[in-house]
Amino acid sequence: MLTGFIPFSLGNISKLNILHLYENKLSGPIPPSLGNLRNLADLRLFINRLSGSLPPEMNNIIGLTSLQLSNNNFSGYLPADICKGGALSYLTVSNNRFQGPIPMTLKNCTGLSRLYLHHNQLTGAISHYLGVYPHLWYVDLSFNRLSGTLSPDWGRWHNLTCLRVSNNNITGVIRPEFGHLSNLQELDLSSNHLQGEIPKSLGNLAYLYNLSLSNNRLVGEVPVELGRMSNLQLLDLSTNGLTGRIPYQIGNCMKLQLLKLNNNNLSGSIPLEIGNLVYLQEALDLSHNSLTGEIPSQLGKLSMLQHLNLSHNGFTSGLPSSLKDMVSLSIIDVSHNELEGPVPDSPFFRKAPMEWFLHNKGLCGVVKGLPPCVSSTTRRNDESKHHKVVVILAITASMVFILLSLMIVGAALQFRKRKKQSLPAQDNGNREGAFCILSFDGRYAYKDIIEATEDFNDKYCIGTGACGSVYRAKLTSGKVLAVKKIHQQEIENTSNETPFQNEIQTLTRIRHRNIVKLYGFCSSTRHKFLVYEYMERGSLGSILRSEAAAAELDWVKRVDVVKDVARALSYMHHDCDQPIVHRDITSNNILLDSEFKACVSDFGIARLLQPDSSNWSMIAGTHGYLAPELAYRMRVTTQCDVYSFGVVTLELLMGTYPGEFISVLPSSAAQSSSVKTILDQRVPLPTAEAADEVVAVLRLAIRCVDDNPETRPTMKHIFYKLSTPKTHPNLPSLDSLKLSDLRNGER
Repeated sequence: MLTGFIPFSLGNISKLNILHLYENKLSGPIPPSLGNLRNLADLRLFINRLSGSLPPEMNNIIGLTSLQLSNNNFSGYLPADICKGGALSYLTVSNNRFQGPIPMTLKNCTGLSRLYLHHNQLTGAISHYLGVYPHLWYVDLSFNRLSGTLSPDWGRWHNLTCLRVSNNNITGVIRPEFGHLSNLQELDLSSNHLQGEIPKSLGNLAYLYNLSLSNNRLVGEVPVELGRMSNLQLLDLSTNGLTGRIPYQIGNCMKLQLLKLNNNNLSGSIPLEIGNLVYLQEALDLSHNSLTGEIPSQLGKLSMLQHLNLSHNGFTSGLPSSLKDMVSLSIIDVSHNELEGPVPDSPFFRKAPMEWFLHNKGLCGVVKGLPPCVSSTTRRNDESKHHKVVVILAITASMVFILLSLMIVGAALQFRKRKKQSLPAQDNGNREGAFCILSFDGRYAYKDIIEATEDFNDKYCIGTGACGSVYRAKLTSGKVLAVKKIHQQEIENTSNETPFQNEIQTLTRIRHRNIVKLYGFCSSTRHKFLVYEYMERGSLGSILRSEAAAAELDWVKRVDVVKDVARALSYMHHDCDQPIVHRDITSNNILLDSEFKACVSDFGIARLLQPDSSNWSMIAGTHGYLAPELAYRMRVTTQCDVYSFGVVTLELLMGTYPGEFISVLPSSAAQSSSVKTILDQRVPLPTAEAADEVVAVLRLAIRCVDDNPETRPTMKHIFYKLSTPKTHPNLPSLDSLKLSDLRNGER
């Protein structure tokens, strides 16, 4: 909370090597006396209220390795000799008002690893000022006034993970050499004046999750090679001059959450394979093109999609009834097409504004403002009478047929019932009670499971909980399943039937890649069990309790686990018809498959939140993971899961249950703790980008375990923060980072 000017006298400390004054309220200019600090290697002044031009005396500091000035009100030019000594590795001057060119000395600064120049007023031809940097892994030049062309030399930045040059005046073409950036995860060249075609070589970028090329002058077809980018989550090619058909190979980008191809000249129909993009959440925007044909019914599979825009095209026929299955939709725009026929009847469409359906050939139905759908009996009288006669005859014949069929079926059922009652109970075998299993024949699957587990022999047991034991069952087909057998005493106690039924009801109404799949269940007088997908690595809790397994769970994998759990909870809280609260998020209820993908499991005490209810509850869950308001006031909200998520995330980062850490977290002693001593010591400390993500995850986790549910972030906010990773140039390195340094993080 320091205020005032930076003292001139600091320039007298001639041997000073590190000067950190960041995250205060300092104002005024940098004193010229700092130019006397010839030994200064690390200068961090970010997040203050400093202003004015940088003093030319700063050119005297030739040994700087880190210069961090972002988030101030600096103006003028950057020091011309900013990298005269060649030592500079970390340069962040973003969010200021710097103008003029990038310093020429930067071109030969081969040790550069991070470069943040975004949100300034820098000018000049971009390729003249940047060279070849073997260690560079993050570049953000966006929101400036830079011009010139992209250099093919940038294809030699082999460690680069992020390249952002959006919102400038860049011309020329996208260099095909960018396809050599094998580590690239984000490429944002949007809002420039780029021309030419999208290079096919971009399809080689296996790790790319964000490709943003919108608002340029690109032409040609969308490369089919983009379908090879299996990790792509955001693809925005909107507002260009692209032509041709939408390649069906886009349907292979199974992780896509946003797809924008609007405002181009694309033609042809929508590929059916777009329906395979079941994780599309934010938007599918194909508007303002020249697309034709019918809207495919496969779009109904996009149950997580929130925004669908197909307007200003030439689509014909009607709206497929499968659109009713898109339960997460908040906006759909099909205006300015050639559509006709009824709008699907669902609560969403009944509340939809008419503007979303205007300027079509003849849509009708449930949308307020559209005409009601009328039958063909309004045609000419003769045709109408003839039609009525035909309809009446058809109905009469159908009713006679249905009546006869019902009589036959009734007789057959009565005969079967009598036959079944005449059989001894033991002859009913594996068909007693209710059995349902997806993708299998229930009669054989039951027998197969019993044989695979030798009637639930203990040697196949892989875990035991309060309600049941879990068994590994390898069927004769080779399929491996996890079978949770409810304890016998639980069957006899009807009050404990609730978790069993609750699990079935919850998991049959939700489907998500990070929620364990329920294949089926059995409910009979002899057995009660649930059948799930098998997760090879077991629970997160068991992994953290094992020295060998925990060592295999490196920081990248741990961050990915956090993202997987956040994605699942965000879906449950915000994307279902009614919010679902799990109420028992623990490390034992997070399961990992062979590739460390995480799934949330055990929905025995999950609750549907009623919108017009206070949602009180008896205490349920696991001690130590319960939110305070649930443990003491017995009130259920989605923020209860947020608290539990925070506990699990801290446990994952620390390697052990964080109960004591959470209890002392508000104290000044805890705030002075070093972050690196808190992290799990069984794995090497994270470096580079992994360190940034770990720190971001830790910052979110600490906010999640706040006693006040109102100040915790929502799971939607958490998942957004985790899925749009940002580095934190304003934070100290991990070696010196303290918990108190995280208190002013972004919200």
